[in-house]
Amino acid sequence: MTDIPRRAASRTAKLAALPLGFAGRTALGLGKRAIGIAADVISADIQQRTAEQLFSVLGQLKGGAMKFGQALSVFEAALPDEMAGPYRQALTKLQEAAPPMPVANVHKALAEQLGPDWRDSFAEFDDSPAAAASIGQVHRAVWKLPPARKNGKPKLLPVAVKVQYPGAGEALVADLKQLSRLAGMFKIIQPGIDVKPLLAELHERVVEELDYEMEAETQRAFAAAYQGDLDIFVPRVVAAAPRVLVTEWVEGTPLSSVIADGSEAERDQAGRLMAILHFSAPGRAGLLHADPHPGNFRVLPDGRLGVIDFGAVARLPEGHPEPIGRLVRLALAGDAQAVADGLRDEGFIRRDEPIDAEAVLGFLRPMIEPVAVDRFRFTRSWLRGEATRIANPRSPAYQLGRKLNLPPSYLMIHRVTLGSIGVLCQLEAEAAYREILEKWLPGFAPVA
Repeated sequence: MTDIPRRAASRTAKLAALPLGFAGRTALGLGKRAIGIAADVISADIQQRTAEQLFSVLGQLKGGAMKFGQALSVFEAALPDEMAGPYRQALTKLQEAAPPMPVANVHKALAEQLGPDWRDSFAEFDDSPAAAASIGQVHRAVWKLPPARKNGKPKLLPVAVKVQYPGAGEALVADLKQLSRLAGMFKIIQPGIDVKPLLAELHERVVEELDYEMEAETQRAFAAAYQGDLDIFVPRVVAAAPRVLVTEWVEGTPLSSVIADGSEAERDQAGRLMAILHFSAPGRAGLLHADPHPGNFRVLPDGRLGVIDFGAVARLPEGHPEPIGRLVRLALAGDAQAVADGLRDEGFIRRDEPIDAEAVLGFLRPMIEPVAVDRFRFTRSWLRGEATRIANPRSPAYQLGRKLNLPPSYLMIHRVTLGSIGVLCQLEAEAAYREILEKWLPGFAPVA
């Protein structure tokens, strides 16, 4: 593959093949039903084939299609046991890999962004990409830092050089528009996920994520907030241009490898650090890391969590909204009316919507079980149970959930929190999550 497929006809044809293939599989399923094959077998077969085609196409297209696939991949832990295997294989491919662009294109981009003498800044540059993602790929290199004294030798620093794919901006916009038309397919794969708000919110992040100079500014803010931290490591920014970003290299174990092969202790520690990052960053940096898929994290040899991508963030200069912590605390204390009143004040319950406060508390209480106890282990089965409880049309929780509203100001926080929980469930990580909230979440207090 060369660049991202840029011609509208080419990209639209690939995406258009998805619903056509899905329609064919659905028709096949109807035919099998007519001859008496069990409905659950048919459903599983359709789900698996749909997932394989869907994520294969998303990975080939890169751009917004792959960005969406990565965002969706953190929900893999909610899939049923019998379906999780094939999905996990297809989804995790999107978290770390994509076909590379030609070396000549990489060199051209570096010359355009860093200047024709870009090679003079490097002692070494590996033309083979070390990693590839939705809108760019990463090369390993060695940067020449200015010498400490006159006539001294330059200091050499291992770096990661992120180069944006040509046409990434056009691809992002085109893909997200196309994918918004395919919501029905995703309901087949995971009925509990409403992809339309996810796509709308991802679209809002496009401009920021395409601007590597803006990402560099964000990364510097995170690096300053976590300088010398014992838990979180943020690499320094070395150089930045609109389409090229050079940062300190992070040596460590990809979080996806910890999920797949880590010991229980390693997975527990990784989960604890992910939770610390999620809840501490708004208060320390005024920012929320908004792309929690495992490809963006490394576990360093010294045990810290390395964060290597800052293209997607939520700007929270006042920190996490205080009502979140306060309402969780009130729910844990069993104050149903105060919880309902607070949700109404924040716009989660419409002013004119009559609602049973005790029913609302019953709806929320299982979700906050992880912080109701001193220690909690997130598991795939726990997440599947919650997804089933909320998404089953026959469930009272489903009926109540339809009456609740998600205010726009909370949309990104909600998505990132769900994504982070998905990763914790992939890790099956146990930690003292309530203690983390007590330290970092405004409005939350120790529960008697």
